[in-house]
Amino acid sequence: MLIRREVPGDESAISDVHAEAFAPHYPDGAPVEPGLIDALRASEAWVGALSLVAVLDGAIVGHVCCTRATLLPSGRPVLGLGPLGVREQHKRHGVGTALMHAVLAAADALDEPLVVLLGHPDYYPRFGFRPAADLGIEPEVSEWAPAFQARMLTQYQPDLTGRFRYAEPFNDL
Repeated sequence: MLIRREVPGDESAISDVHAEAFAPHYPDGAPVEPGLIDALRASEAWVGALSLVAVLDGAIVGHVCCTRATLLPSGRPVLGLGPLGVREQHKRHGVGTALMHAVLAAADALDEPLVVLLGHPDYYPRFGFRPAADLGIEPEVSEWAPAFQARMLTQYQPDLTGRFRYAEPFNDL
């Protein structure tokens, strides 16, 4: 398996990955994640260096991205991680783990201080995520709190606190 940056021409395969990965969560309709990725890619929040794909036997089987987010009221920039998607037949084979390690390492190499996500509280702690509230970071929606997590990177400073705001395209979900 190869983990690399997204390049032009990968868009359709990335959309297909997210459509398949998230389909079980939308039994009555199409997943929103493919459209979210397109909207994020077209926004100012897009960080191209943090849009990574997993390639196996020449096919894209997974994708993850981080986009610019903000802590309020300070307006300080941090990263929001997601979506993370893996094709169904490749789940539970280390693809998601490889993507997570790669995107966190890349974010750290870019001197980003903090990555925040809304995700399963039993899955993400293995990557160093912990409840965001432990770091003084609050979700915009209080019901998110049990699954709202943050990961400090090398440039983290303890004064990075406040209410987290995802990139604008997330508000259209």
